[in-house]
Amino acid sequence: MTSRERVIAAINHRESDYVPLDLGSNGQTGMNASTLYKLRKAYGLEEHPIRICEPFQMLGEIEEDLLKKVGADVVPLWNKGNLMGLSNNCTKPWKMTDGTPVWMPDNFEYDVDGKGDIFVYPCGDRTAPYSVHMTNDGFFFDNIDRAPEYDEDNLTPVEDFRENYTVKTEEDCKYWEEQSRRLFETTDYGIMGVLGGMGLGDSAEIPGPFVKHPKGIRKFDEWIMAHLLYPEYIEAVFEYQTEVMLKNLEMYKQAVGDRIQIIWISGTDFGSQNATIYSKNIFQELYKPYYKKVNDWVHQNTNWKTFYHCCGAVSELIPDFIDMGVDILNPVQCSAAGMDAQKLKDTYGDKIVFWGGGVDTQKTLPMGTPEEVRKEVLKRLEIFSKGGGYVFTSIHNIVAKVPAENLAAMYDAVREFRGL
Repeated sequence: MTSRERVIAAINHRESDYVPLDLGSNGQTGMNASTLYKLRKAYGLEEHPIRICEPFQMLGEIEEDLLKKVGADVVPLWNKGNLMGLSNNCTKPWKMTDGTPVWMPDNFEYDVDGKGDIFVYPCGDRTAPYSVHMTNDGFFFDNIDRAPEYDEDNLTPVEDFRENYTVKTEEDCKYWEEQSRRLFETTDYGIMGVLGGMGLGDSAEIPGPFVKHPKGIRKFDEWIMAHLLYPEYIEAVFEYQTEVMLKNLEMYKQAVGDRIQIIWISGTDFGSQNATIYSKNIFQELYKPYYKKVNDWVHQNTNWKTFYHCCGAVSELIPDFIDMGVDILNPVQCSAAGMDAQKLKDTYGDKIVFWGGGVDTQKTLPMGTPEEVRKEVLKRLEIFSKGGGYVFTSIHNIVAKVPAENLAAMYDAVREFRGL
């Protein structure tokens, strides 16, 4: 089978010649540029600066030589811009805090303070206040709360979030058309359209890292409380966001057609390590109806499968995910409460595709031995792969300081399971 055929089989709950593997098809299955640089070196691949494909998390582009080395089967169709409001045209040389050489977006504008901390301007606009920062020993950016205090007696939800969610341009459509055609016609990889735009209440998006002058309820603790204090505010934001998403989906379909197989819809986390962030009732009342509306559009108008990233202990929400039309769930955080791999597969394996869960990125991968990594990978593959409906990748992105020998052990174990 080709990689694309292999991925299509998996997302349709069919077994293929072997389990598909994902490295870098979106902003939750990638690798921090620092670790990526070291892995390339360990594999004897060409050493050069890493192109940053997602600057908020400092994820590096996974190039063809590494895709082939690890046996990956999926590639991303990115947008023109990213979560920091910057261009994905990366031509600006830069060095990470550990000295890793990278190429940043060409409109990446920043300052460094006396401690060596890095502060970045949204959309590269130096007239706006900094939107994100990185400590002098950090490896990714964090949001800065910048919005002024809001007036609870005069809430203006749509006006507050109008700049967060916008209808895409003709230039965006041309980019999607050209890039999707290039990926579809010159490679045999499965293609994930990383459109996004429907991350309802996403903690990374609410502060507005790509908004020059955010306003309204933006601090995430206040946003969470607003679900009980001002539910009509939340509903108005989601209604507007969904309206924009449906318009963008129509344009996206015209631009990419059937050249993608999967569409990345949302990255909102509904779980912590031990429980859901919101009650099941709040999820069903405030989130589910809007997600269902978008998923219904996708299923009625395309052949794409919908991809949702949602961390944490969310086992009690999976029936709702399935009911609202989620086809694929990532990252399958088996280390969270109630997320036992065998139970998830036995209960939901024929109803939803699990994309992830391959190895624990909190403990095993960064701190275990290569043999511990190998054993966990083989165990997870044995559980999740039966009957299809599974794509292997680690639980969330591979962060900085993960030993290269552990990464090699992970990919060697997949190769072993595949019988290669």
